Amino acid sequence: MTETPAHDNLPLPDYDHIPLGTLPTRITALDQGGISALLSYEREHGNRLPVVQVLEARLDSLKYGAEPSGSIPEDNPEMSEGSAGSKVSPATAGPKINPPSQGVPTNPAQPRT
Repeated sequence: MTETPAHDNLPLPDYDHIPLGTLPTRITALDQGGISALLSYEREHGNRLPVVQVLEARLDSLKYGAEPSGSIPEDNPEMSEGSAGSKVSPATAGPKINPPSQGVPTNPAQPRT
């Protein structure tokens, strides 16, 4: 079994923050040693079953002849500050709505008299 690397020595930057949905494409550039290191780290720290399954499947593919492809990304674009969506401001907020508690049955926004 591979020795568990320290977080700063993992073959993927910011590994802990990679969304599961992008993990399969992010690990394609890694060789068996890189996948084994991630798998060892994952089992030691998070041991998340879906992540372990993705890493094991890629390791099996490499063992049966798949080749590493692409390059190792330097950052996580899905985690960047610019992708947080639009900001809410008074100009973009919706209309103020009165709570419907104890309203007139035909017009819940109006108080009972």
